[in-house]
Amino acid sequence: MAKTLAYKILEDHLKEGRLVPGEEITIKMDQTLTQDSTGTMVYLQLEAMDVEKVQTELSVAYIDHNTLQTGFENADDHAFIRSVAARHGVLFSKPGNGICHQVHLENFGVPGKTLLGSDSHTPTGGGLGMIAIGAGGLDVAVAMAKGVYSLTVPKVLGVHLTGKLAPWVSAKDVILHVLQKLSVKGGVGKIVEYFGEGVSALSVTDRATITNMGAELGATTSVFPSDENTRIYLASQGRESDYRPLAADPDAVYDELLEVDLSTLEPLAAGPHSPDNVKSVKEYGPLAVDQVAIGSCTNSSYTDLMKVAAILKGKRVHENVSLVIAPGSAKILRKLAENGALADMIAAGARVIECACGPCIGMGQSPKSAGVSLRTFNRNFKGRSGTKDASVYLVSPETAAISALTGVLTDGRDSGFELDAIAGEYFPQNENLIIRPDGKAKAEIPVEMGPNIKPFPLNEPLGDVLAADVVLHAGDNITTDDIMPSDSRLLPYRSNIPHLSNYCFETIDTGFPARCKAADKGVIIGGDNYGQGSSREHAALAPLYLGIRFVIAKSFARIHRSNLINSGILPLVFEDPADYDSFELGQRLVIENPREQSGNEFITVRNETTGKTFRVIPNFSEQEREMILAGGKINMMRGLK
Repeated sequence: MAKTLAYKILEDHLKEGRLVPGEEITIKMDQTLTQDSTGTMVYLQLEAMDVEKVQTELSVAYIDHNTLQTGFENADDHAFIRSVAARHGVLFSKPGNGICHQVHLENFGVPGKTLLGSDSHTPTGGGLGMIAIGAGGLDVAVAMAKGVYSLTVPKVLGVHLTGKLAPWVSAKDVILHVLQKLSVKGGVGKIVEYFGEGVSALSVTDRATITNMGAELGATTSVFPSDENTRIYLASQGRESDYRPLAADPDAVYDELLEVDLSTLEPLAAGPHSPDNVKSVKEYGPLAVDQVAIGSCTNSSYTDLMKVAAILKGKRVHENVSLVIAPGSAKILRKLAENGALADMIAAGARVIECACGPCIGMGQSPKSAGVSLRTFNRNFKGRSGTKDASVYLVSPETAAISALTGVLTDGRDSGFELDAIAGEYFPQNENLIIRPDGKAKAEIPVEMGPNIKPFPLNEPLGDVLAADVVLHAGDNITTDDIMPSDSRLLPYRSNIPHLSNYCFETIDTGFPARCKAADKGVIIGGDNYGQGSSREHAALAPLYLGIRFVIAKSFARIHRSNLINSGILPLVFEDPADYDSFELGQRLVIENPREQSGNEFITVRNETTGKTFRVIPNFSEQEREMILAGGKINMMRGLK
């Protein structure tokens, strides 16, 4: 039977289960990555499992999020992660080495391998022909400890690419077009697989841009074939020996199909406040711009920044625009310095900042009040930039650079400037910013734990009655940024759940934490796609700390649903979505015999305040139900019932 590339790789790594959509499987996990924003919790959890060395072929701990060191907290987290990495055989990427996904693509990604990362944009590795999946930190910790990962088999959505991109149209416009067609919910329960003759017109870094933003579709992951362009890229990084050709069978059948003719695309932009609010640049512009930010794991590659440098060379950034550029890795920054491109950027008036996530996660460079910011990033959720009333537009590096010069959102095709192809370069290996384990036994290496690092909260086994007060009635597309904001104020406290919990849902309802504390146990009512966005398990851990015991929504985003289950919080779906409108704050909801009902097709919930009952859908796999009964994954692993 003809196979898709995604299923070929999954089959090659299958340990348990059947490769049938909707069924649960366990696969071998070759590699993992963590970053420091989620990593402290991952390594606290890994330590709690009391394992000696990780069971993966390769695991890397990156420091790329919390690099703004205005106090001791971030530096303490870095020291903690470094010490635990050394104890368990994990590589450590020092601050300044670059953004995890870009650095991993350059140094460690291998076609046909599997990768699990505690960051939702881990699917970037799909640009190299990997099955690369973002997950919650606890799932990554378990994968490191046991070398496996369990998931529900996704369907495969095929994107058939034909044609070739026109000048001033880039890979960013491809994924914005896909988001425009499918929406932020269009990839839920699916792997997005790209194929067709148009693939050969895209470089590996082009493909990585597309797979990176596949996370905004809600997809499990996205993947491209491994072909001659893959070989060329790996050779440029000194890793041609890692090349392996991979593709779907010619007659592979996809569960769904989307046709994209690259030659028909035009420069696009995603407007406030969602990555799928996509229109052409011409439709949005001309729009006066206050800030332009270029970088992030989506668009900070060498090719992206060389295009930016070519556009800026010999010109001047508009007097009303602040242009900031963050290269994706130290390797890229070094090459830009060697070939003069960095000097061209600086001479034009750009501010070049550290090789890190930075502005993408609200870690500095927030726009002015009510400002308009063009960003080459992957998310433009309200307030994510650090300025609540800012209007953030997601664009390509080419559109960002030309707009920085004109001062308005500009379609580069109207500029009269011709963009030349970027010549290939060789990037010599340099591990001066990577620390490899020295082979010492775990017991010989002490854990460095600063005073800001607090234990992660644990739930209790599910009881005979589950009763909680409604403490929030939320709308559709609630993001993990909404649930647990992430900015320069709060990122230093990602290892301190008690402190973070005071800011839970602050962008939605500032009274939420106090209401939870008054209720003792709480329930959240959510709309469609509840928990979209980042993989941060803090969006489950902070509510757990505040007493949230179940969430009822119209639908859940994949990673957040898993994080809730890992914490022993029940994610339940309305049987009848119309029931969503029937709740008020303070109403008490009761589930009798939840242990028994969790194994049923439906669970009956009684609204004790109104006297009415309604049904919800648990849809737990056998392993998920075991976690729910135990009160979370850690408890299950400890043998609690």
